[in-house]
Amino acid sequence: MEASFWHERWEKNQIGFHESEANALLVNNFASLNLKQDSRIFLPLCGKTRDIAWLLDKGYRAVGAELSEIAIKQLFEDLDATPEVSMQDALTHYHAEGIDMFVGDIFDITADILGPVDAVYDRAALVALPPETRVKYTKHLQGITHTAKQLLICFQYDQSLMSGPPFSIVAEEVQQHYAATYNIENLETGDVEGGFKGKIPATEAVWLLS
Repeated sequence: MEASFWHERWEKNQIGFHESEANALLVNNFASLNLKQDSRIFLPLCGKTRDIAWLLDKGYRAVGAELSEIAIKQLFEDLDATPEVSMQDALTHYHAEGIDMFVGDIFDITADILGPVDAVYDRAALVALPPETRVKYTKHLQGITHTAKQLLICFQYDQSLMSGPPFSIVAEEVQQHYAATYNIENLETGDVEGGFKGKIPATEAVWLLS
C-alpha cells in the first residue's frame, strides 16, 4: 500500500475507519495487558483514534506513529492540547503531556527514537498493510519495542470478496508472525455488525501477545 493512498484518504476525509468513540474491544480487553498506571503504550499507524484519549483518561501515556500529519493535527485539536513540534531525523515529533506522536514512515522509527514502551496496542497497523509488508512490519515492531507485550485486533473475512485494506488476518498468520517470540492467546472473537460494506460477513479477533 503506497503512502500516497493514505495521504489521499486523509486529504479527502475518506476516513470511514475512524471511530467516534474508544474501540469497544480495547475497552473490554485492555486489562488483560496487566499494566500499571503511567505505563507507556505504543499505537502504530494510529490516525487520530479516540483510543488515545481513552488511554490518557485512564492514566496511561501514549506514543504513536502515523503517516498523515493531518491526522495528528486533528488528534491534538480533539484532545484540546497544544503540542511542541520538532524534527527527529526523518520524522516530525509532536509532544504534549503524556503523549508523543511521530509523523512519517514507521520504518524510520528506531528503538532510540521511540523510547521505552510497556505495551503495544495494534488495532490499525497490521490490518492496513499488504502481505509482503506485514512480514517486514512485524519484525520491525518487535525490534523497536524490544518485544513488548501486545493487544492485537484483526479482521477475518473472505479476502476474495474485498481487496482491503483492512486486510483479513487469520489465526495462522498471527502465529506465523509472532509465535517464535510470544505466547499467543485469543481473548475474544465476534462478528462485525453489518459486515463490511453491509454485505461481506466479517469477524474481529482480539489477541494477547505476551
